[in-house]
Amino acid sequence: MYNVCLVEDELDLSNLVKMYLEKAGYNVIQFSRGSDAIEYIGRDKVHIWILDIMLSDDVNGYDIIKAIRRSDEVVPVIFTSARDQDLDKIVGLELGSDDYITKPYSSKELVLRVNNIIKRVYKKEVSKRLEYDKYVIDQERRLVHDNKEEIKLTTLEFDLLILLVTNLGKSFSRDDILNLVWGEDYFGSDRAVDDLVRRLRRKMPELNISTIYGFGYRLS
Repeated sequence: MYNVCLVEDELDLSNLVKMYLEKAGYNVIQFSRGSDAIEYIGRDKVHIWILDIMLSDDVNGYDIIKAIRRSDEVVPVIFTSARDQDLDKIVGLELGSDDYITKPYSSKELVLRVNNIIKRVYKKEVSKRLEYDKYVIDQERRLVHDNKEEIKLTTLEFDLLILLVTNLGKSFSRDDILNLVWGEDYFGSDRAVDDLVRRLRRKMPELNISTIYGFGYRLS
């Protein structure tokens, strides 16, 4: 679950936005005072901040984002403001905000903007890491771990693993696997596929690779 820090001193608006965000599956931490928000920075993981620029205490949204950026240079920030002024937007961008929405705004629109930013910033990270049963697969670093123990795979074994794990339930012929793992220029026997599957099964026995006799293989 993604954590959203909402800094808004209009209580009714804050509660309404919180309700919409929670319905969308987010965990919301509310603040009505900027000073309280600054004190919270660094305590827990925050995936996105929503900051009202003009707050009732001496700390405004600009002060908060400056404090956030000293601790985290990349966490997304959305500014909200009752003033639709280009200067506010420019200052916000210069301080590292990701979006700006003018009051009065639709809570649904704000949730959509949060969704879009979350997908853009975090989905790429998630896609690099796959899990199957007890195995954790790091696509970017091409590493596989069983709990914390690394499983040593060859290049072809890893490529076959990724093909199967990212296509659960799909059946591949031996020719399909040859083309997708070895490449279309490979002219060897399709028995090489059987040997590769055998080695992968031995190293990763929890993989439920089914043999489709006379055709190929499927992971389920």
